[in-house]
Amino acid sequence: MASSSVPDDEAEEFKYFFRVSRKTFDYICSLVREDLVSRPPSGLINIEGRLLSVEKQVAIALRRLASGESQVSVGAAFGVGQSTVSQVTWRFIESLEGRAKHHLRWPDSGRMEEIKSKLEASFGFPNCCGAIDATHIIMTLPAVQTSDDWCDPENNYSMLLQGVVDHEMRFLDIVTGWPGGMTVSRLLKCSGFYRLCNGGERLNGNVRTLSGGVETREYIVGGIAYPLLPWLITPYESDDLTTHRSSFNAMLEAPRLLAVMAFLQLKGSWRILNKVMWRPDKRKLPSIILVCCLLHNIIIDCGDKLQPDVALSGHHDSGYGEQCCKQVDPLGRKVRENLAEALAAHYKKSTPK
Repeated sequence: MASSSVPDDEAEEFKYFFRVSRKTFDYICSLVREDLVSRPPSGLINIEGRLLSVEKQVAIALRRLASGESQVSVGAAFGVGQSTVSQVTWRFIESLEGRAKHHLRWPDSGRMEEIKSKLEASFGFPNCCGAIDATHIIMTLPAVQTSDDWCDPENNYSMLLQGVVDHEMRFLDIVTGWPGGMTVSRLLKCSGFYRLCNGGERLNGNVRTLSGGVETREYIVGGIAYPLLPWLITPYESDDLTTHRSSFNAMLEAPRLLAVMAFLQLKGSWRILNKVMWRPDKRKLPSIILVCCLLHNIIIDCGDKLQPDVALSGHHDSGYGEQCCKQVDPLGRKVRENLAEALAAHYKKSTPK
């Protein structure tokens, strides 16, 4: 685990092991209770021969996801066998995936106005709806399943996860299940999110008038791995920098880092995503990833605190070189130029003479 010692305080110790407060734990139990009670699994008993309570099942599943430790060691901590840990964890994942969907959805217009207002207050970017990034979930595969698709640029077998986050690092949209051999920009273009934005069904809210009367549409921000699009603003390339463009890039980095930090938090809290997955079922792995994202959002939605001390340090894709996408949409270039000019003018006005 991330921290070197277990906290002395009982509530802190609980959160250290399960990543959530008791109140949030009880809420999660309430979501999955019906499923875990109505379909008692075969042989789900502990060494004393008692049927496992819903609370114990949830505790086992959360501990497995939070620690990333083997099923054997998690089982030993709870007095159950490896197969019980496997069964309990999978049933929990199936249940939460179905019953917690409302914790990960695209905001309605009222909520989006709130997100835009918070992002502008924090970072100065008008009409910004969030930040995007992607990360690799590394796995080993049986020889019969290995293929070049799943082999990524660092020669790991991996699955990609793309996420769009808001000002509180809450996931608003995720895409997973695609092989790590793809580039991040290709992953974006294969996603439903891209299709919705390109088709005008997302990031299609109120247009904002900037200083000088120029209008800007809704957009998200991303790093150099992404194409510059009318609704996805990325930094200026390093070989084409003026002072004005350098300062824009520096300003853009702050909101962009929200997505980077969200992945550091996600992979640090739910360590199963940061350890090499041993021969996972590639059809089941997207559900495990989604449930970890749901748990991340549930913590925020319940007013529980994300724990910065368990977040990974450095980068969430440690060992991976940064990809660079050269694609520039002319309309995207215009949107970025307008933003850069408006931000420069605002900064000039607000700087004391």
